[in-house]
Amino acid sequence: MLDQVRAGDVLLVWKLDRLSRSLKDLLRIIERLDAVGAGFRSLTEAIDTTLPAGRMMMQMLGAFAEFERAMMRERTRAGLAAAAAQGRRGGRCPKLTAVQRDEVVDMVSSGRRTGAEAARLFGVNPATISRVLSSVRHMSLSAQREVNSPAI
Repeated sequence: MLDQVRAGDVLLVWKLDRLSRSLKDLLRIIERLDAVGAGFRSLTEAIDTTLPAGRMMMQMLGAFAEFERAMMRERTRAGLAAAAAQGRRGGRCPKLTAVQRDEVVDMVSSGRRTGAEAARLFGVNPATISRVLSSVRHMSLSAQREVNSPAI
């Protein structure tokens, strides 16, 4: 978009944070617009950089927007740390219970079912079955390495 801006154009955005993520980036964009002789307007913050007061207001609001994003990031990290301290972790809940995973491993390793058949039986994607089997193989390989490694 910035490559298409010409002298006399006015870049119009709904909100200041839609244009950039940091004050430094915002100022760089405004300087680029100035270099080609274009203006900038934000509808929500009522900023018009074609006027000196609008330019000052834009810089102040940009600083506040950057501060707000930093505070959100800090609160999010604090919330994740508090959840981890309580033993919770992010992400989706497992599709299969431990009992179901054991059953899948038994079915597929004994040859009673293929991975695709087990996936249909438990109502999950075949990739889920592949991950279960892969993690079991990985754990058994790790256990074999521990058994075969010489004691120090």
